[in-house]
Formats: sequence, C-alpha cells, structure tokens
Amino acid sequence: MAYVIAQPCVDIMDKACIDECPVDCIYEGPRKLYIQPDECVDCGACEPVCPVESIFFEDDVPDKWSDYRKVDTEVFAGLGQLGGASAVGPLAADHPLVSAQAAQAA
Repeated sequence: MAYVIAQPCVDIMDKACIDECPVDCIYEGPRKLYIQPDECVDCGACEPVCPVESIFFEDDVPDKWSDYRKVDTEVFAGLGQLGGASAVGPLAADHPLVSAQAAQAA
C-alpha cells in the first residue's frame, strides 16, 4: 500500500508535499505530482501539508476519484524505481487520465 495523489492536484501542484517527503518519492509530471508506490514508506508526512487535500492513503481515496488509485502505479510501471525525484527531475509525460482532463484554474 502507498499514498496516492488524486484529481485535485491536476494543474495545481503546490509541491509542499515534496518538501515534506523524507524519501523523495514524489515526482513532478507536466500537470500532476505522482507518488512512486514502491519508494513510498507510508509515513503520511505528505498528506497534511497538501493545501488542496489531494493526497490519500490508497484505501481511503474517495469514490469520485477512485480511478486515481491506479494512476501513480501505472506511471511508474515502465519506469521502475528511479531512486528519488530530486535526482531524476520532472517526468516527461502525465498519465493518460490526467492528460485527457480539461485544464483547471490554479
């Protein structure tokens, strides 16, 4: 199990969660932040600092955003464990679910 970043993060990306993450497992995509589930240690430090309340423990994602339970996992399926977001830099592309959404005002 891991934490998940859901729909409210799309086009907002406050990034306070990145500063709080002790294991550097939150990666930046073009429109959304993503948690690498295999690198996440389930500490929960990211959740309370998110100003748009988009971070949830995997089992606690609200039903209206249930598709986001798989988004972070699918983004990293082909990338694997990258060893920390700060060393990698921004991801090249968002998940198709995110890319298909209309832009949100920040």
